[in-house]
Formats: sequence, structure tokens, C-alpha cells
Amino acid sequence: MYDVFGSIRGLLKIDCVSIDNNIFRMHYKATMFILVAFSLLVTQKQYFGDPIDCIVEGVDSGIMDTYCWIHSTFTIPSLTGAKVGEEVPHPGIANPNIHGPDDNYQTKHHKYYQWVTLFLYLQAIMFYIPRYLWKIWEGGKVKMLVMQLNSPIVDDDAKRERKQMLVNYFSLNLHNHNFYAFRFFACEVLNFVNVIGQIYFTDRFLGYEFTTYGTRVLQFSEQEIGTRHDPMDEVFPKVAKCTFHKYGASGTVERHDGLCVLPLNIFNEKIYIFLWFWFIIVAVISGVGLLYRLATFTPAFRQILLRTRSRLASSDNVEAISRKCQIGDWFVLYQLAKNMDPLIYKEFITELANKLQGKGPV
Repeated sequence: MYDVFGSIRGLLKIDCVSIDNNIFRMHYKATMFILVAFSLLVTQKQYFGDPIDCIVEGVDSGIMDTYCWIHSTFTIPSLTGAKVGEEVPHPGIANPNIHGPDDNYQTKHHKYYQWVTLFLYLQAIMFYIPRYLWKIWEGGKVKMLVMQLNSPIVDDDAKRERKQMLVNYFSLNLHNHNFYAFRFFACEVLNFVNVIGQIYFTDRFLGYEFTTYGTRVLQFSEQEIGTRHDPMDEVFPKVAKCTFHKYGASGTVERHDGLCVLPLNIFNEKIYIFLWFWFIIVAVISGVGLLYRLATFTPAFRQILLRTRSRLASSDNVEAISRKCQIGDWFVLYQLAKNMDPLIYKEFITELANKLQGKGPV
């Protein structure tokens, strides 16, 4: 029974091979999960009811709801800070036709809300693309090289044979791993480019309001109550206007102004303030990760990192290997260090150092 469970654990462990790093996982695991979760939450009617409800006289409410959802609603941004109940009925709601041209009461149309779910889902896919590319390019190389050496319980003969195969592979393929490593580095750059692109893509989607959205919300939170102009009401209005035209009984065109309640924006404003901070955090961490990656192009820094990962191996053996390795060889050794059992990896480093220096087995 123990052997059966041990075999099952061994099979599970060999499948859990790490081929990337924590920063990479922030993109395709954490960020992708957050975006998909938000996309699904926005579709839940039991939490928000109908996505839009319009009040208008002379037009069927169902037709008005559908029309305003498909087309757009509008507000007057300069009036979002006006006093509700005295100057305006709701933030940003007024009749722009009764004001003169010098009043600067320009309307702003909101067309994004019907696309939020799809947009978030597409963003989630974009964050997974670098991972998808790396899985294709990696091709299971690390998993094949590890060969169940990530388990401390390995038969001695099998361990000896697999270590020897690994040592022979490295000695024969030394300096042939640069292209493998550069493809991973390219995916890291793609992660950074993607998160920066998503910030500006979201800014375009929200009518160029996203890049300054977080800073304006922070400024709003520091202002005194009663004098505050909530930027969330400007970007995500809960009540907006919609105009519907139809023919009257005499054949003349009639104009019907309606008030539309947008309950989804209560959640949308929270989603995008969170995403503003999250994208900034991911972008900064990814940028630091790229600086770290640039540092790995220096042999001295690579040697320090390999020594840190090979704590049980002697520093002389690590130094001997580092002198012989190019950046691609170092990268594969670093990947193996993350996946192999530390004691087995120490023995592998010792045998590889002896092989590269022309020494016999110790």
C-alpha cells in the first residue's frame, strides 16, 4: 500500500514542473484569474438586476431600455460636481439645450458598458498569450531533463543512471541553450509590453479616462465631504440621459428624453479602480524583473544566483561550471535547480563540474 501511494505522489510531483517564475505567474495566473472573475461577476443578474432601466414618457420602457443599451447614454461632465437636489437632479444630469454656448456644458456619451464583460475576457486572454507561447517553445524540456529526479525517494541505480544521462547531455550540448533562454526572455518582455499596452487599451476603452483615474480617486478621498467632485461619477455614472426620437401622430419627429439607471456601474467603478492599481503594481514588478534579467547577462551575477540555488554544492564546483557556461546553459541549470531534489542536484553539480574539468568521478 505504501508503494502504491509513493508511486502516486511521485507521478503527481513529476507533473508539477516549474518552467517560469513568480513574476510570470502574476500575469497568466493571478491577473488572468482576476479578469475572468470580474468578467463573470458583471454578468450575474441576481446581484445587479437589469443592466439598464430607463424612465421615459410616451415610449415603451422595454424598447427604451434596449435602445439606450445598444446606442449610448450621455452626461455633462462639468456638472458631476454640481449640488444634487438643487442644481441638478443627479450628478452630470441637466438639459444642455437650455444653456448658452459659453457655459461649457458639453455632453459626454458613454458607450463602453455593454462591452465590459467581453473586454475583460479578451484582456484575460491577452495576459495568457506569453504563457501559451512559452509552453510551445519550451516543449517539455525541463520535464524531460528532470526525469523524476525531483523526488528524494529514487532507486539508487535509476538515480545514478539518470544523473549520468543528465551530465552527458550537458557536456555534449554545452553552449547550445541560448536560443531556448532567449525565447523565455522574449516572453518576459512580452509580459511587460502587454501590461503597459493593457493600461492604454483600457484608457482608450473608457474614453481616455483610465490613466488618471486612480490618482483622481485618491485626490477625491482626501477632500472634505461636501466639496468633493467624485471622478467615479464622471467616468461611471449611475444615472445618465438618453434621447429617443420617433414619429408622432401628425408625422412630425418627436424627441423623448429619458433618465437611465445603470446599476452595473456601481460595480464597474470598483473593478476599474482595482485594475488601475493592479496593472500599475504588475507593470512595476515586471519592469524590475526585466532589470533583474538584464543583470543576469553578467557572468558574475549568474554565478551568485547559481550558488544561491546550489547551496549544498561546493562553491568551487559552482564556479567551475559558471566559467564554462553561457547564459543559456546557466538558465537551464537554474531551471533544474528549481525542480530537482536539492541533494540530487548537489550530486549532479559535482559530477558535471568534474566532467567539464576533465576529472574522473569522485
